[in-house]
Amino acid sequence: MDNKGGIYLTISSPEAHLLGQMVNAVTLPGITGKFCVLHDHAPLIAALGDGDIEYKVGEETQTLHVKSGFAEVSDNTVSVCVEI
Repeated sequence: MDNKGGIYLTISSPEAHLLGQMVNAVTLPGITGKFCVLHDHAPLIAALGDGDIEYKVGEETQTLHVKSGFAEVSDNTVSVCVEI
C-alpha cells in the first residue's frame, strides 16, 4: 500500500468496526508499557493492556480507551482488535 508517509490504522472490537483511516502516528498501550508506531515501523505483534490508543491525524490527536487487545504492525498498516 502506498500511503505516502502515513499509516493505515484499523481498530475493531468483537462488536463493531471502530476506525479505519490514515494517521501520522499511533501510540498503543502495550502490556509492558506504551509504544509508538511511525511510518516504516518494523513488523510486530503485541498484546495490549488497559489504556489509551492515541493516534495523530494532521495536528490533531484522537484517543480511544481500551481494556485489552492485540495489535499487528505490517507494511505501514496497524490492525488492532480490542475490548472496549
